[in-house]
Amino acid sequence: MGTDSGAARTLLDRAGTLHLHTGNLMNWGRLKKKCALSTSEELGDCIRTTLNEWSMKVSPELLQESPNTLECAMTPALETINPEERDEMKVSVKLFILGDGLSSLGLAVDMACATLDIAQLDSVIIAPPPLEDGTVLTLEHLEPYWRELESLVQDKKVVAIGTSDLDKPLLEQLYLWAQVKPSSNQVNLASCCIMPPDLTAFAKQFDIQLLTHSDSKEILSEDSFQEALREGTQGAQVDGWSPEWILRYSVIVKTRGIIKSKGYIIQAKRKALH
Repeated sequence: MGTDSGAARTLLDRAGTLHLHTGNLMNWGRLKKKCALSTSEELGDCIRTTLNEWSMKVSPELLQESPNTLECAMTPALETINPEERDEMKVSVKLFILGDGLSSLGLAVDMACATLDIAQLDSVIIAPPPLEDGTVLTLEHLEPYWRELESLVQDKKVVAIGTSDLDKPLLEQLYLWAQVKPSSNQVNLASCCIMPPDLTAFAKQFDIQLLTHSDSKEILSEDSFQEALREGTQGAQVDGWSPEWILRYSVIVKTRGIIKSKGYIIQAKRKALH
């Protein structure tokens, strides 16, 4: 283990971008035995375990190459969709934007398609980008991200696009402004046990599906990410590393509503330290 984790630490020290693929969590035997974790706890566990698995298999060739972008995957858990079963599956994605960078959306969608070996995602829900304390989310914040999602629909990479945690006034503003209308809006169960009546009425009128979720407001802080990175690589230098986006995918058997596959893809970058 010593030399391998040492190689992993060296690679991480030289890299500027990290892509982490958990593969299908249903293939992780040990996670099944755990009691329900919050999304943030699950993510931390996924990062540590994936890096640990990857660091034990670092090849001398990779160490020699020292790529700027590291691809770390839980290889045994990676699972593509059988082309013959594609029509029976619904592939849904939720994308959490943590850094600033609109090009992230296209890259994240491309990586999800490549991971599952499919040409198109059935739905993408975007979680609003984080704002500074005291700043209220407005249509202006959402517009650039929504435009990017619309172009993915036009390029036939995504069928339907949706939002998360928008109240009725903001959802209405987005709906009236958007060329490709939101097909769904997720509501956090922690913030309201009952769906707000004005939101329900608006969604029903314009055929927007209201879904529930229980994701933490801060899905993965920089500190939590760095801690998982350090533990997963047996003590790498983690200063400057922060997550840019997190994509969670679910593959659902349409007729039975059963989740066949679920996983995360994470992109992190290292800021130059002055």
